[in-house]
Amino acid sequence: MVNVNTVYTTVLYILNKEQRGYITPSEFNSLAVQVQNEIFESYFPDGNQLNRQNQNNTQNDTEFFNMFKDTAYKLYPFEKDAEFTYDTTNNGWYFNSLNSIFKLGEIISTYNTTNPTYESITQLTSRSDYTKITKSKLTAPTIQYPIAITTQSTTNISPFSQSILLVKVNPKPDKLTINCIFTPSNPIWGFTPGAMGQYIYSPSTSIDFELDISEQTNLIIGILKYAGVIIKDPEIVQAATQEAQQVSINEKS
Repeated sequence: MVNVNTVYTTVLYILNKEQRGYITPSEFNSLAVQVQNEIFESYFPDGNQLNRQNQNNTQNDTEFFNMFKDTAYKLYPFEKDAEFTYDTTNNGWYFNSLNSIFKLGEIISTYNTTNPTYESITQLTSRSDYTKITKSKLTAPTIQYPIAITTQSTTNISPFSQSILLVKVNPKPDKLTINCIFTPSNPIWGFTPGAMGQYIYSPSTSIDFELDISEQTNLIIGILKYAGVIIKDPEIVQAATQEAQQVSINEKS
């Protein structure tokens, strides 16, 4: 994890070094969320590109220099097996947590009413394929070969205040477990007001970046790029953009 106070103080230091401007904690927190999400979402196209290099035998495979493995490693903290809860109203399964699911991986449907108990890998299909498969006697899903589709709930499910992802499985299992990638929590630089109205860092109300420590430089550069827009300084934007491009080239070369 990357300490949010380290990033904020570094950003302020660079901005103030030549009296270029200042960003408030509220502005920083908004930029921090944006940049963290951009870096997190970049892992997936980058991983695909690096995996093609693996398949073509052009990827460095030494212990500490395999970029595909490094990218996969950065995603490990966001990956976990999640046990879903069944909602009878919507006839689907949802994950009972405020954590947002970014991607679904392997789906395991467990059927306890049979002997032996089946833990079946479940195929995720499109809605059109789901309809065709379930209506055909030849291809109808079974407990050995269940299928699933994803949709959104039409009613609120506590503790959610909006529609959430639902997974519908045929045949209906007794338990549903899905390997998921979750989005990182939003970073927050928390503070208390000082006697002179200054912002004093508050660790107890702050949330650190959940990205790997190796992303600290990318976070600082990314936030500086947007900070330059806020304070209307094109030199900051240009310098940060050029540095970000160079870092990207170095990482992928």
